[in-house]
Amino acid sequence: MRRHAAAQFAAFAALAFLGACQSVPTAPPTSTPPPSQPAPSSPAAKPVEAPPPRALTPLSALPGWAEEDHLAALEAFKAGCGVAKAEAWRAACERARAQAPSSDAAARAFFEDNFKAEVHPATGLLTAYFAPEYPAEETPDEIYSAPVRGKPDDMTMVDPGPGDPPGRKTCRQALGDTLLPCPDRAAIEAEPATRALAFMKAEDLFFLQIQGSGELVFPDGRRMKAVYAADNGRPFVGIARPMAEAGLLPQARTSGDAIRAWLAEHRGDEANAVMDNNPRYVFFNLMPDDARDPAGAAGISLPAGRSIAIDPSYHAYGELYWIDAAAPVLTGAAKTYRRLAVALDTGSAIRGDARADLYMGRGDQAGAEAGHVRHALSLTRLVPISPTKTGAGGQDEKTPQG
Repeated sequence: MRRHAAAQFAAFAALAFLGACQSVPTAPPTSTPPPSQPAPSSPAAKPVEAPPPRALTPLSALPGWAEEDHLAALEAFKAGCGVAKAEAWRAACERARAQAPSSDAAARAFFEDNFKAEVHPATGLLTAYFAPEYPAEETPDEIYSAPVRGKPDDMTMVDPGPGDPPGRKTCRQALGDTLLPCPDRAAIEAEPATRALAFMKAEDLFFLQIQGSGELVFPDGRRMKAVYAADNGRPFVGIARPMAEAGLLPQARTSGDAIRAWLAEHRGDEANAVMDNNPRYVFFNLMPDDARDPAGAAGISLPAGRSIAIDPSYHAYGELYWIDAAAPVLTGAAKTYRRLAVALDTGSAIRGDARADLYMGRGDQAGAEAGHVRHALSLTRLVPISPTKTGAGGQDEKTPQG
């Protein structure tokens, strides 16, 4: 769904508007900068030792594990684990798909027999996103004035050059034989929309671009999926912080609903100026609605409430994680989120190894919840194990496989 970053953003919840989402640690560069002047000879440095492996603990020690819906978690893992590439995870996936548990106890036993917990020591951030449904029109008017644009023909993605963020393709637009950086949001919106796919309320299009995909509902009842096609390569910049700093919204009430309501009330030049603080712009394709949840970056439909967007520099698609999130920032938020989830997506604002974005599902109800998720996160990776030999007392001794 963030295709995006995509699948995009997927994406991501209305909370992604918060500027602090951009302050999480970024992945280390994938390339080494060129050396400067030769340094004087010196004794060879000792090789850097790899960090010691983290301790593995039983899943039963996880806070909230006994209250988990293990059956629902197992079904989500079976749906998403096929994208895993590591041999140990593929073997665990095969064992899961061979299971047909008839009770929560049986599903819990499967997880406890096949995995141990690798707790991440750092506290990170949990946000959430959803697949929105928005009204749309085929022709513009005063309210439905924002065009849904397809990918421009003269836009291309190239390897990053000097000054570009490492690790991902960079957007370029052709001007004759010259490739120039793709324009920002304000410049794109100033261009005539000669081939608009549909027209939306400006604030709805802004949120659709944050989420990375969604469903458009036309007056005749026709429903179409808006699917991420490309973006302009500009960084995502949250608008909640500048809105709060300017006194447009209270600091503790910058939820997605609050932001959307303000943008709708100030639709026009005032709202456009606020949205232009985020230079990132997403282009879409329209497809017939199939009533399924959108696909994430891993290429499969996202199980609602059981899939997360992660930073693929640190985590692999198809793997299982235990979310333990508390200390919400926003008024009206749930106190905790504790559950198993499968890594199936990514997003432009999802950076760092203690960062996750929880996919909540489709429609307004999912969006209302997603817009209030901004919690301190403890992210625990599950590690596949398998029986190796029988130890003292007849107990199977397990060794980590992943």
